Amino acid sequence: MKDRERGSVSIVVVALMAMALVLAMGAADLARVLTGAARAQTAADAAALAAAQELASASNAGVDPTDIAAVYAERNGAVLTSCSCDAGGSEAVVAVTVQVDALMLAPDDRVVTARARAVVELAAAGP
Repeated sequence: MKDRERGSVSIVVVALMAMALVLAMGAADLARVLTGAARAQTAADAAALAAAQELASASNAGVDPTDIAAVYAERNGAVLTSCSCDAGGSEAVVAVTVQVDALMLAPDDRVVTARARAVVELAAAGP
């Protein structure tokens, strides 16, 4: 009877180690995606604020707020995908994407998207 049960603990230990490995890989993937999402939100916030500042700037020397938003998104490791920041307007709404490297459990590259909005309160001209 004892000879038939020999090695059964080894199978359980191997199964538990495989489960622990999959859980660790999943946690690493989740951390990578969450870091990418935080980077995307930071880039979106910076791009929206830069575009809004350009809208509020009195010196608008022919600089397009969309171009400024793209520069700030790129500085933060993102790509500007849309910018609703019309010259003469009072708000900038941007969307950016950040590439997330290949994950362990999902081999394809992933893209994280973030959006941000900044509103400019222009001072009323008057006495």
